[in-house]
Amino acid sequence: MSKQQMQEEKTSMQAVCVDESGKLDLKHIPRPEPKDGQLLIRVTATALNRADLLQKRGLYSPPPGESEILGLEASGVIVDISPGVKGNWKLGSKVMALLGGGGYAEYVAVPEELVMPVPSPLTLYQAAALPEAWLTAYQLLHFIAKVKPNETVLIHAGASGIGTAAIQLVRLSRAIPVVTAGSSEKLKFAEQMGAAAGVNYKEEDFSEKVLQFTEGNGADVILDCVGGSFWEKNICSLATDGRWVLYGMLGGKTADGDLLGKLLRKRGHLLCSLLRSRSLQYKAELVRSFTEQVLPHFQSTDPPLWPVIDSMFNMEDVEMAHQRMEANKNNGKIIIKIGNS
Repeated sequence: MSKQQMQEEKTSMQAVCVDESGKLDLKHIPRPEPKDGQLLIRVTATALNRADLLQKRGLYSPPPGESEILGLEASGVIVDISPGVKGNWKLGSKVMALLGGGGYAEYVAVPEELVMPVPSPLTLYQAAALPEAWLTAYQLLHFIAKVKPNETVLIHAGASGIGTAAIQLVRLSRAIPVVTAGSSEKLKFAEQMGAAAGVNYKEEDFSEKVLQFTEGNGADVILDCVGGSFWEKNICSLATDGRWVLYGMLGGKTADGDLLGKLLRKRGHLLCSLLRSRSLQYKAELVRSFTEQVLPHFQSTDPPLWPVIDSMFNMEDVEMAHQRMEANKNNGKIIIKIGNS
């Protein structure tokens, strides 16, 4: 290997890039240089999120200043610490991070505030399933809905990455998780994770089942990633003074009918939230709170909290991983292996 080739190897990396047709391709691109206050992580794994599918189609651009590469979370080891880093981070430490982009690559530079230590029981592949899904679920439940003990929480897409995280976090909060899903297999899986009840939304009116389960009171909190097609049943399911938290629109952006009137009659709260576009200060506070309040329970709670892994794909098979999520076949998170564990 020539000196030039050796130098290029030190300053470049492999990454999954999206071409003009929306196809995913492996390419060599420049390795990121950590800015002041950032850590450079050699990535072991990342995990798929619905946002990746949207961004690939040109429907969800990264926030200004963030990497154009897909990937909202990653796990790996610290290989460089820039000036300005204040935490007691060490080279070689196993970490996981919330990203604005860049996870589908061999290296990623991350503000130290968005980096978390990997709980000792978890592998780096398992840790890749945590940051985006678990921080989103934690944000929705505690920063937005402010869930209380004994409240009923209706979780749509209960077998998804966020859904399975939310079930466990609701239980940790001593509240009651109820889920919807699109198959009996997914419902059984969600109930094994701790859901108190489940409804197949393709076969039954979930609002009727929720009212039946709550003896007519309705759900105190709804975590909704569906949007338009569920709005009427959501309001029927909602308790008086309940909080309906909208964080996705898989079922469409429009709602025809008396949405506002029905919501007003229940004194319902419609709360909308995204995580990727939040400020660094907000995300840092979220990561700090999660690290203090939740992360210890991955090793101390009986049974411990656990990230749910559906499947793992090699980096060169990322297109197959996307196809699995697009077909709604996954229970839990789909992991992409980037480097060695």
